[in-house]
Amino acid sequence: MTAARTDGETALLEASGLCAGYQGVPVVRDLDLTVRPGEVVALLGPNGAGKTTTLLTLAGGLRAVSGTVLADGTPTRAPLHRRAARGLALVTEERSVFMNLSTAENLRVGRCDIGRALSLFPELRAKLKTPAGLLSGGEQQMLTLARALARRPRLLLADELSLGLAPLAVARLLRAVRAAADEDGVGVLLVEQHVTKVLEVADRAYVLRRGRVELSGTAAELRGRLAEVEGSYLAGGVVGGDRQATDRALGAPEPTVP
Repeated sequence: MTAARTDGETALLEASGLCAGYQGVPVVRDLDLTVRPGEVVALLGPNGAGKTTTLLTLAGGLRAVSGTVLADGTPTRAPLHRRAARGLALVTEERSVFMNLSTAENLRVGRCDIGRALSLFPELRAKLKTPAGLLSGGEQQMLTLARALARRPRLLLADELSLGLAPLAVARLLRAVRAAADEDGVGVLLVEQHVTKVLEVADRAYVLRRGRVELSGTAAELRGRLAEVEGSYLAGGVVGGDRQATDRALGAPEPTVP
């Protein structure tokens, strides 16, 4: 793993005292977090801890209740589409590909640097003419990530890249994330359930529990405390508690509460 280029550089993303939630119900409380250029930061926690809510709030898909978000050192409350125009890429847990289009067409629609996409994922070269709907789950996620990274963003926020994938596919995706950070200076905030694998490529990590940062440190420090992290901080989540966040923030109807 290459050391992140952090010395003397303004953070790409910084949150201070961030609080966020839905319909007046707080989900994330008093969160402080920083992502710098060339740095991979993991956001860990049990289900329902507030990871997706945090990611969407930082991306501008969900308005913060209170606290400050800085982009390049400047306070921002801009919505997602404006932040995207300034170099933010958001990858949600759904595979964002056009199933009826070929792999090559998906890359063109995304206005990607196709050469860069294929350098990150050379496996896709043999699939350029294949409809995305016929790709394996791992290949679809490679295509999703390739579309995001081949636009050469400055900041990538990614939610559960590994969802439903085999361990080898997970490792492949994480290697590409690390390569983008090392080679292009992309700052990355990565929500991930495969704790051991993500700590192998991350520089630092935050552990959320019940909407608060309970633990943070370098990836090496957390690897050294892995049994404690998994036993004390990652157990006992509220199943599905944060899964509705993406739908809510991106426009799906609110669930009916009896």
